[in-house]
Amino acid sequence: MVAADGILIATGARCRELPTDGLDGIYTLRGLDDCLAIRAELEATPQRVVVVGAGFIGAEVAATARERGLEVTVIEALPVPLGRILGTEVGTVCAEVHRDHGVDLRLGVGVDGFDGHDRVERVNLSDGTSVDADVVVVGIGVIPNTEWLEGSGLELDNGVVCDETCLAAAGIAAAGDVARWPNRLFGETMRVEHWDNAIEQGQHAARRLLASDGEAQPYTPVPWFWSDQYDRKIQLAGRARPDDEVRIITGSTEERRFAALYGRAGRLVGVLGFNRPRHVMKYRNLIEQGTSFDEAIKIAEQE
Repeated sequence: MVAADGILIATGARCRELPTDGLDGIYTLRGLDDCLAIRAELEATPQRVVVVGAGFIGAEVAATARERGLEVTVIEALPVPLGRILGTEVGTVCAEVHRDHGVDLRLGVGVDGFDGHDRVERVNLSDGTSVDADVVVVGIGVIPNTEWLEGSGLELDNGVVCDETCLAAAGIAAAGDVARWPNRLFGETMRVEHWDNAIEQGQHAARRLLASDGEAQPYTPVPWFWSDQYDRKIQLAGRARPDDEVRIITGSTEERRFAALYGRAGRLVGVLGFNRPRHVMKYRNLIEQGTSFDEAIKIAEQE
C-alpha cells in the first residue's frame, strides 16, 4: 500500500503447512475461500474430522465440528494446549473444555504424515499410531510474508523490524501480522497476529508516515482477542507467558467460568476470561495504565 508520503507494508502472513503428498481433504484456515471450503466439507457430514494443532484456530474448528455432531480428534504436539501462552493450569482447562464435549484430544504427539488414495484417509502420528480421517484441518501457526523484501535493506527477523513508532526505514512503515516492533508498555519486541491489531496498527503506521519525526508517537497497544468455543467466550488481553504468576480472581476453573490475572516483574501484564467479558475489559484498562500486580489483586479483592 502506498501513502502520499511513504510506503506502508501490510503483507500479512500465511499458514504453516504440512506435506500432504497431493491428497485432497486437507485444509488450512486463513481466508474466506478456506472457510467456505471447510464448511462445505463439514456440511457433507464426514464421519471423522482430524484437527492438527490445539491453538485457537484449531480449537474453534474442533468446536464447530463437534457442534455439528461430528467425530473429532485433535492432535497437539505440546503437553498442554496453549501452554506456551497461558501456562499449564489454564491450558489444562482449555483441554478439558474440549474433552467435556467429546473431543478425542491427543497431546504430546506430532504428525509424521498422511495416507490415502487421492484423498486423505489416515493421519500418521509420531508415536507410531494413526488416526482415521475424512477431513483434516491444520492449524499450526503462520509465517510472516517477508520473502519479497529480502535484499531490500530492511531488517527482517520474524517479520519486518520497526522502531516503536512502526517505522521500518525512512518513509517506510509496517503494520499487522508482518510488523515486529518494540512495545514500550510491555518492554518487549512483539509481533501480534490478531485482526484488531492489524486495523489499529495500520492506522497508527499511516499517521506515522504523515508525521514529522518530532510528532511521531510510539505504538503501545494492549493486544487482545477472543475465541468462541461451544458455550464459552474466551478472551485474553495483554501478553501472558507460561512462567507468569497467575491468580484466579473470580469464578473457578472447575466450572469453566472464571477470570485470571497474569503478573510479571511486579506488573499486571495479562487478563484471561472464560465468560467474564466485564473483567477482561476492566483489567485490560488497568494493564494500559501500568498497574502493579499487587494493586490489581487488591482491586479484585474489593469487588
